[in-house]
Amino acid sequence: MVDPYALGWIICSFITIVALYSLVFNRKSSSEANSLTTSENVTTATGECRSFNPDGDVDIVIVGAGVAGSALAYTLGKDGRRVLVIERDLNEPDRIVGELLQPGGYLKLIELGLEDCVEKIDAQQVFGYALFKDGKHTRLSYPLEKFHSDISGRSFHNGRFIQRMRAKAASLPNVRLEQGTVTSLLEEQATIKGVAYKTKDAQELSACAPLTIVCDGCFSNLRRTLCNPKVDVPSCFVGLVLENCELPCANHGHVILGDPSPVLFYPISSTEIRCLVDVPGQKVPSISNGEMAKYLKTVVAPQVPPELHDAFIAAVDKGNIRTMPNRSMPADPYPTPGALLMGDAFNMRHPLTGGGMTVALSDIVVLRNLLKPLRDLNDAPSLCKYLESFYTLRKPVASTINTLAGALYKVFCASPDPARKEMRQACFDYLSLGGLFSEGPVSLLSGLNPRPLSLVLHFFAVAIYGVGRLLLPFPSPKRIWSGVRLIASASGIILPIIKAEGVRQMFFPATVPAYYRTPPAA
Repeated sequence: MVDPYALGWIICSFITIVALYSLVFNRKSSSEANSLTTSENVTTATGECRSFNPDGDVDIVIVGAGVAGSALAYTLGKDGRRVLVIERDLNEPDRIVGELLQPGGYLKLIELGLEDCVEKIDAQQVFGYALFKDGKHTRLSYPLEKFHSDISGRSFHNGRFIQRMRAKAASLPNVRLEQGTVTSLLEEQATIKGVAYKTKDAQELSACAPLTIVCDGCFSNLRRTLCNPKVDVPSCFVGLVLENCELPCANHGHVILGDPSPVLFYPISSTEIRCLVDVPGQKVPSISNGEMAKYLKTVVAPQVPPELHDAFIAAVDKGNIRTMPNRSMPADPYPTPGALLMGDAFNMRHPLTGGGMTVALSDIVVLRNLLKPLRDLNDAPSLCKYLESFYTLRKPVASTINTLAGALYKVFCASPDPARKEMRQACFDYLSLGGLFSEGPVSLLSGLNPRPLSLVLHFFAVAIYGVGRLLLPFPSPKRIWSGVRLIASASGIILPIIKAEGVRQMFFPATVPAYYRTPPAA
């Protein structure tokens, strides 16, 4: 039971914070656009051109046909660009992540004209989250009242979604998908001219274009020449598929604040529920010798909601257990003439909040708007300087989602530290208050209102809420010290993430010169 005086104090504090926020933040980054056409050019490894389109050359080479690469190919192709996409394997992917698209990401999908890609794949609508802790739970709904009834999150099989996106891109006459493994970027006088790759029949070829966009995913072997990759692996996901059961809260993602770390459940079809068990660190129990099954049954199963327990045990016994390292990597690019990084090759965050596809699709919208006014991409140095604005314009949205993912993961993990324990409990109780207290954070989580300042205000409002509870009924020295440690713990969680994202670009993008870059003269 929340003390009414504490609650009143928190409400007053929060209203004050929101009022200050409204005064400070009322600028929204935007960029303009128009249309164009251009070309397509493929060369063999010996340097001899082989044109597969008789009336032009390749304008853009895209490496990778995952979510980012496929969506980008369709978007640029629809704008008249001639695009070559090179993908290592064009068969349907089978992954345990990239299965939840937040409402903000779905809105971007609509903006790109790709909303039909979630149709005919048995995708499920998602309307919010259910949060479980110590036998209690609270429901957090997305604030969708102002949107059309079709607007919601979507969950699905990742491979089915990607195949729909690839088919959509390939349906354009000026987009070609080719199966091959890109081995290197072709560089000449510090400018990327294209890529060298091997086809599926082992033929070595090169593809040249004025702009090469690398979207080869979290395992990218090309990113080192285009950015400073600082990859962190805080945990691994262990994936299962539950059958013949129903979630306690239908059409909601479920987050169990377990020990040692969260467990996720969400539907991926009308008959299947994905379970992702977070295991801290880079090593997981062995699947082959039975250690994983034992861990799941003895440590995780007792914390699973009763409605899902039997199906969880059945999924463990079935044995189709998958693992995936969870990577985070702040965007730290080297502006390189002729090349650009996008997707997980460029920027990653912990997948706990399901924000990866929202960031990728938002980035594509930004890049599309930047490229639309350009008739010619052949002036690589000028194009590179102009596209530096991409890194600034994307920051407020991407950094908010990245920071929230990293901060929530650390808050939701169990810890022996009393301050961290109190922060975890305060977060659960704060979200359980409903109204502004849940709507604001869920707006951030869903990508519907990804504003950096709003994130920071809510995060520290949780900490202040926790301090207020500690100080009641009277602020003894021990309680005051606990409050100080809680604020210090909260700061220690969020401030390093913000620093890695870049304070200036995240909060004050309009002060960055690249924010005002104009298109190079045609």
